Amino acid sequence: MARYADDAKEQVRDAVDMIDLVGTKVDLRRAGANRYEGLCPFHDERTPSFGIDPVKKVYHCFGCQASGDCFTWAQEMEGLGFVEAMEWLADRYGVTLERESEDPKEAERRKHRERLLELLERTAAFYVRFLWESTEAAPARQYLVDRGLDEAILREFRVGYSPSAWDKVLMASRKGGFSNRDLYDAGLAQKAKGEGRIYDRFRGRIMFPLADIRGRVLGFGARALRDNQQPKYLNTSENDIFHKGRQLFAADLARAHAARAGEVIVAEGYTDVIALHQAGLRNTVATMGTAMTPEQVGELTRLAPRALLALDADAAGQEAMIRAAKVARGKKLELRVVELPPGRDPADLAAEAGAAEIRRLVEASVPFVKFRVQRALATGDLATAEGKDAVLGELRPVFAEIPASVLREELVSDVADRLDIAETLAAQLLGRGGTAPAPTSRPEPQAAEPDVAQRAAVQLSAAEQQERGFLALCVAVPSAGAKALAALDLDHDLTSDASRAAARWLADHLDDPERELEAQEERLQVLVRDICFRAPKGDDLMPEAVEAERLQLALARAERELVAARRAHTGVDDAQRRRRTAQEQYNAALDRVLEAGAPR
Repeated sequence: MARYADDAKEQVRDAVDMIDLVGTKVDLRRAGANRYEGLCPFHDERTPSFGIDPVKKVYHCFGCQASGDCFTWAQEMEGLGFVEAMEWLADRYGVTLERESEDPKEAERRKHRERLLELLERTAAFYVRFLWESTEAAPARQYLVDRGLDEAILREFRVGYSPSAWDKVLMASRKGGFSNRDLYDAGLAQKAKGEGRIYDRFRGRIMFPLADIRGRVLGFGARALRDNQQPKYLNTSENDIFHKGRQLFAADLARAHAARAGEVIVAEGYTDVIALHQAGLRNTVATMGTAMTPEQVGELTRLAPRALLALDADAAGQEAMIRAAKVARGKKLELRVVELPPGRDPADLAAEAGAAEIRRLVEASVPFVKFRVQRALATGDLATAEGKDAVLGELRPVFAEIPASVLREELVSDVADRLDIAETLAAQLLGRGGTAPAPTSRPEPQAAEPDVAQRAAVQLSAAEQQERGFLALCVAVPSAGAKALAALDLDHDLTSDASRAAARWLADHLDDPERELEAQEERLQVLVRDICFRAPKGDDLMPEAVEAERLQLALARAERELVAARRAHTGVDDAQRRRRTAQEQYNAALDRVLEAGAPR
């Protein structure tokens, strides 16, 4: 392994801006002369227990005990080894690393890799110039315009065009001092069959650079323009640098946006991604038309905890979503589906319906299990008993993975409605699932398994989990809960109809939430019992915490409104002021919680 000079680590550490580094993943606020606080990225929490010291350049979480320095942070957040983390930080903060000693063979491999990366960068720049400056590339420019893509966004993605001549890149690279072997190893040239000569691999195609998370070009995806030009898409062949199954197109450009949004949008093709970025959805990447691999799932989890699948609405796209869910099973990645109109891909929609419609569809994404249920109901034979049985058979393994939750109850109701059968029968035929009770009886809350609420929360969005936590705290501290519920703006502070229904019920029944509950619809019963189960117990519960939780919901609302204003390009200043006010109110409430909990 390469060895850097003894002071290399300290040079990098000195150059790192810890607030800038951690701030790409955590919304930090000043909490002292040498301390900034925020919500811990290593575990779920509603009040900040995570902080950094920007002088010592260390972080620590009092909740989960995660701690380390700037190098540990890069390793954890970017999935890098220590040396890679140091190189990544050096690259980010402009430090030139000097190597002290290195195995000769490894030094040779490293230098060869660096030479190939330089060649790929030069070639990407050549393709860009050829696209915008050559007469030959005019049809390519027109195609991209017809797809609704602007020159500015195409230049940002370094989209180019490869000349149709068989040796343009070959000759230009030779003049730059690169050998035939360099071109072949970089995947830019291939050998003629039965001959020793080589020629350009990419000719007469639109070129999309495929970069790593640091933005270094590793290879290319190339799209044909002519109908008789096969294959339609041609990629760099697998080599020591490029591995398609590990690649996510535009991960380098989407990384920071995905971290801030807490979610990453996954499209299928290059122009889909570019169109979505142009529409303001800068947290979009692509799998480049391949079935999602475990390596790509790993890359997605490093980008964000939630992935929104915006794949084509045709049968192939829907099957790709199902395969993606199988690969992601067991990983810390929540999948949702962006439902696109049939026959339209994201780039088509952006060009025809506009950016606002694309953003609306993304914001209306549904949990993956809901998509599976809707798909089975849409494609199944619902006219005959045999067809209904087949649909139920297809859905049974889907429901087996859904724990007891309001979402499960809603989906059972949807199935019953579409199959025209009783809900109790649908629940029985679909099976009990994770921890769902038998359809003929309702267990008392105290009989529930200890982790029922935790497993049910897996199916909820982060906002819904936060709302459930607030309502549970209202139940735990009813005197303060009544005031907080009265001050709540139900229509705007809460994000789901289920949370609003529960809040209305609790506002009138906080002294005994389960009183008269049996007379209500089953969905509300399940929801209220879940909230009561979540309610913390103990004599040390503070009324101040209830108000802080309410103000955190108000802050989340202000942040949603700011995001919407930025996307709509209107009212941003007012939204920013509301967000600042909400942040100040929440910070003050949090200080009151900390003061109340301080030892006397």
